[in-house]
Formats: sequence, C-alpha cells, structure tokens
Amino acid sequence: MTKDDQIAFEAALLARAAAVETLLRRLLDGRTLTGEIARPERLMAAMRHGVLNGGKRLRPFLVMESAALFGADGEAAMRVAAALECVHCYSLIHDDLPAMDDDDLRRGQPTVHKAFNEATAILAGDALLTLAFDILADEATALPAERRAALVLALARAAGAGGMVGGQTLDLEAERDRPDEAGIIRLQAMKTGALIRFACEAGAIITGAAPQDRDRLAEFGSAVGLAFQLADDLLDLTADASQMGKATGKDAAAGKATLVALHGANWARSQLHGLVKQAHELLEPYGEQAALLKAAASFVAIRNN
Repeated sequence: MTKDDQIAFEAALLARAAAVETLLRRLLDGRTLTGEIARPERLMAAMRHGVLNGGKRLRPFLVMESAALFGADGEAAMRVAAALECVHCYSLIHDDLPAMDDDDLRRGQPTVHKAFNEATAILAGDALLTLAFDILADEATALPAERRAALVLALARAAGAGGMVGGQTLDLEAERDRPDEAGIIRLQAMKTGALIRFACEAGAIITGAAPQDRDRLAEFGSAVGLAFQLADDLLDLTADASQMGKATGKDAAAGKATLVALHGANWARSQLHGLVKQAHELLEPYGEQAALLKAAASFVAIRNN
C-alpha cells in the first residue's frame, strides 16, 4: 500500500466510522418504536456503552465500500453496516464476560459488565443482537423486501451456531483439546471470519449484484477475515495493553490454539502477505473502483492495534 493509498484509506475509514456512529446514536436513543412498550434507560445506557466507545468500524466500512463497488452508497447500506456493528458489539460484550474471556478493558474503557454488572451486560448484548435484525427488516432500510430477507438470512448464518457463535464454542473447547491446523483455521473462519465475510458479501446483496460477484466478494471477505485473525494473534503476542486498549498475552496464558502459536510469528507474517495478495487478486476485475477495499485488506495485515 503506497502512502497516498494509506492516506486515502484512513480518511475514508474515519468518514465512514463517523457516519455510522451518528446513525448508531440515533438507533440507540431512548425513543420507543412502533410495537415497543418502553426502553429502560439503564439497559440503553449499557448498550450505548458497548457500542459508542470508539473503534475503527472496519466491518461497517467493508459493508459500505462493498456496496459502493456496485454503485450503492446511501442510507440503506449504512443501516446494514450499523446492523452488523450491533452484532459485532454484542459479541464483544459477551466475549468480555467472566465466563468467557474475563476482560476488564475494551477499547481502553471498562467493559460493560465492569461499568454496569454481569446481568446487565448479558441483556445489553441480547438487545443489540435483536436490534440488528430489527434494523435489517425495517422498511426504513429502503431495499426490496427480498434483499432485506436475504440480508437477514446471511447475517443470521454468519452470526449463529454455524458461524461466529459456533466459532466461539470451538475456541473455548480448544483450551482443553488442542485442534490441529485445519481445526484452528475452521474455528477462526467461524469466530472472526464469518462476520467479515458477511460484511464484504453484503454489498453484493444490497445491490442485487450477480451471483458470481457475491461469491467473489465472499471469498475476498474470507481472505480478509483470516488475515485479521492472524494479525490479531500476532498483536496479542507482541503488543502491549496501551496499544490495544485491552489486555494482551491472554491467549498464550490460556493455552489457546492459534496459528501463530503453532507456526511462529515469522510464518504468520509470511501468510499475511499471501492473504493480502490473494485478496487483491480477487478484486482485480473491478479495477480502480476497488482501491479502497484493497487498501482495507492491506490495513488489516499491518495494523498495530
């Protein structure tokens, strides 16, 4: 990635993050929607704490840029991006709980169960997951009904037992029964990669792009997802808490199975290079229109937090 590419990408990432943050604030205010009875303030405060706490908003960026690749760059794509971020943030709230990774910090702030309590954190995560599908199904996400239904289905599959939640389960089991390389790749493709894959595939669903485009974007997302997890595992090994905004070194202490632990840091860096190359090649048919998505793939591999 050239310096100019990096500058353009970072500016676009900040702009997309700010736009999604504004929408998320609106979606998480205290006003009730048709069919709701009330929105308890403590619950809403916990949800906002878990969502409106910074972060790069990479997944929303991938949704919006993949939609822009096919000419859609409006409110509907942003709402899909916000829905995905609700799912991602719910997963972080639950992942931080004592029964899971037991973390006190997230993005440099107290985790939701520390700022509130465990029960409230569980309920805040539940509510965010539910809200995600509310956003997608709502007619305010101005897409044809069949596309909204396709997005609901694709996100449910990415987030559920055969995707992220299943991957979390495999990750916990891996602390007791260490998987082989194929097992690690599978659990990481589910735990981390499934939502990133959805983020990239979503643009093709939003725009009604051809099936081959949807498949290509999904494959791009799979490469980016694996690169993201490899980079994350490297950072857990080499970075400190001030860089990451959360505790580091916990995977090794817990004996978690990672490709970095299996093969070493140098091997992981070589793999990252290959995954970025693969991701770029998948986007070649789209020419300059894919420049920001290519830069996102490069960013994932070189990020330092």
